[in-house]
Amino acid sequence: MTVRNTMLGAVAAVTAVALTACGGGGQDAPAADGADRIKVVASTNVWGSVVEAVGGDAVEVTSIIDDPSGDPHSYESKPADVAAVRDARLVVFNGGGYDDFFAGLLGPETEGAKKIEAFPISGKGSGNEEPGHEEPGHEEPGHEEPGHEEPGHEEPADQGAEDGHGHDHAVNEHVWYDFETVHKVAEQAAADLGAIAPDRKAEFEANAADLGAKLDELTARLDGKGAGKEVLQTEPVAHYLLDAAGVGDATPESFSDAVEEETDVPAAALAQVLDLVNGKRVSALVNNVQTENAATGQVVDAARSAGVPVVEVTETLPEGATGYLDWMTKQVDALVGALGA
Repeated sequence: MTVRNTMLGAVAAVTAVALTACGGGGQDAPAADGADRIKVVASTNVWGSVVEAVGGDAVEVTSIIDDPSGDPHSYESKPADVAAVRDARLVVFNGGGYDDFFAGLLGPETEGAKKIEAFPISGKGSGNEEPGHEEPGHEEPGHEEPGHEEPGHEEPADQGAEDGHGHDHAVNEHVWYDFETVHKVAEQAAADLGAIAPDRKAEFEANAADLGAKLDELTARLDGKGAGKEVLQTEPVAHYLLDAAGVGDATPESFSDAVEEETDVPAAALAQVLDLVNGKRVSALVNNVQTENAATGQVVDAARSAGVPVVEVTETLPEGATGYLDWMTKQVDALVGALGA
């Protein structure tokens, strides 16, 4: 999605009391086993699994959304979520208008927790800045953090989307599909966990480096595989994965916009997509299985009938995935296989 929920300004306003700039947390290091493990809360199991890869047995991670059918855009928090965040020493969320519900969980009682917000760290916003990491105890009232916007001052979500299809250069909040961003988040998690448990700092850093090396391998596997090829997407969730492969997105903007906004797909846009599929003028269809509707279902059926490979992607870890790398490796393999078909 190129930001289905454009409430980033509201998120900044809600979280302003809790989000601050980098500095020392000043908390004693806990033991790394049993009830004394470092409590981490993530908005989704995607970012939760990244922190688990870095923290290993030193962390106890709670992911608010860990249901494969869960939708962060429409999720309504529960009292148990508030309690979980209150006890966390590190919280991790996506930002960028994706998981706005998480902002409502942050308040004065979470000021002591370290906070990582992935979207600003990615540098994918209009200013290409890298905020998104906050230490406790340094908030300046009325201060607007870089990468956040005050209500009434939202920047257009599709800056630079002038490429014919409207998505190749659009700002896209699904930054867990950008491996460089995931590595940055892992490195920040290692730094934060190391500040909390200094005796295991080297271990956290080694885990983050190992994750980064494996992400580099995935990037190399994708490199150049989509050169001269185009795909369709039922929704631009895997935007950065396609960028890494160098493949073009032939999806009509009106089709993607309708799916993102959960409105009826215009008949002309649907006809155009079906024509591309039935004429086998695209190498693959990338289908977000978590936002299927009548129109996307029709396109998927047409692709299978026409022999166009269908690559299934998700917004959270699916059933059976053992972690972020396992999940992403399978999706990268599926995309590379489809592009080579």
